[in-house]
Amino acid sequence: MQLDHIAARLEALGNPTRLEVYRQLVRAGEDGLAVGEVQARTGVPRSTLSHHLHKLIAVELVSQERQGTTLICRANYAVMHATLGFLERECCVDEAKACDAA
Repeated sequence: MQLDHIAARLEALGNPTRLEVYRQLVRAGEDGLAVGEVQARTGVPRSTLSHHLHKLIAVELVSQERQGTTLICRANYAVMHATLGFLERECCVDEAKACDAA
């Protein structure tokens, strides 16, 4: 995974509003939430919510699907796991190398 992609995803989540929107989508599960439901749960005005969703979509943390007149948003769990897994895989690597060298 490229470092710039990870940085862009973490940057997107660095905004408290986007983090709350994303948290609601992660909590919702695979079915996702309609944009109106995200707005109701977060209290973010629709125009602002649209901006934040587009930022999350641009870094592939969120996907959208139209179902009739309803726009459904879903957390992209594979991207979430890849992003967080990148950090987990780096945990204590240098320490382990130092132990192996000793």
